[in-house]
Amino acid sequence: MERLHPGVKWQFRFGGYFFFCTIGIFFGIYLFATLGVIVLSIVGISDSFIIPIILFSILVYILFAIVVSEVYARMSYNRWFYEFNDDCLKLERGIIWKRYSNVPYERIQNVDIHRGIIARMFGFSSLMIQTAGYSAKANAEGYIPAVEISQAEQIRTFVMKKITRRK
Repeated sequence: MERLHPGVKWQFRFGGYFFFCTIGIFFGIYLFATLGVIVLSIVGISDSFIIPIILFSILVYILFAIVVSEVYARMSYNRWFYEFNDDCLKLERGIIWKRYSNVPYERIQNVDIHRGIIARMFGFSSLMIQTAGYSAKANAEGYIPAVEISQAEQIRTFVMKKITRRK
């Protein structure tokens, strides 16, 4: 089984940062607007301590988000594998719940190579191997998030030869 390009860790990190920013904004507004006012009025903390408490809690949340995103990025990278066999593509991924997929070449319709801004910065490509009968809107069934640019072209050529032979 082959591993992903190491640059994909940054893509995983940014995904974690985006997740925590979104959650932090929604829950932070709710907690400070409702619970914070109630707790501060019950405890009786003076107004001069409110701003430092809010800033300290934001700093703690940012540090928590960075640490958790880093752990997520490393664990995701270490648990993502793919392999091209004679008859199918095998994918293995997942941190807590492992997901194993086999994508037979008979079902493959197209292979797309995608290079987003992070991928261009770190020198990798994402492969989207589209199959017949798969209706997921987020990713293709045979999605490989990061391979070397030259290797992506070789994989695309290999798979396209496999699917044109069967026709």
